[in-house]
Amino acid sequence: MREQDKYWLVYAKATFIIAVIAMVISIIKLPGDLLVKGYYSICSLFLVSATITLSKAVRDEAESKRLLNKLEEAKAAQILTDLDE
Repeated sequence: MREQDKYWLVYAKATFIIAVIAMVISIIKLPGDLLVKGYYSICSLFLVSATITLSKAVRDEAESKRLLNKLEEAKAAQILTDLDE
């Protein structure tokens, strides 16, 4: 893993943790009864879950496209090698 990638991963984890802590504190400090706080808590958890799922889906799609591009490049290289022979 490159040094830059390591720092990016630390940054991403730190910002996620800070955002979750800020969200929890704001829900606790929210004026209103327990029902309102519960509603916002469930919505926040759903938002976090949806964000994680979306980021995984986008990453998986990018990786599959990268693999397909590598396969197409290998096929093209093989065809060019066959034509040279």
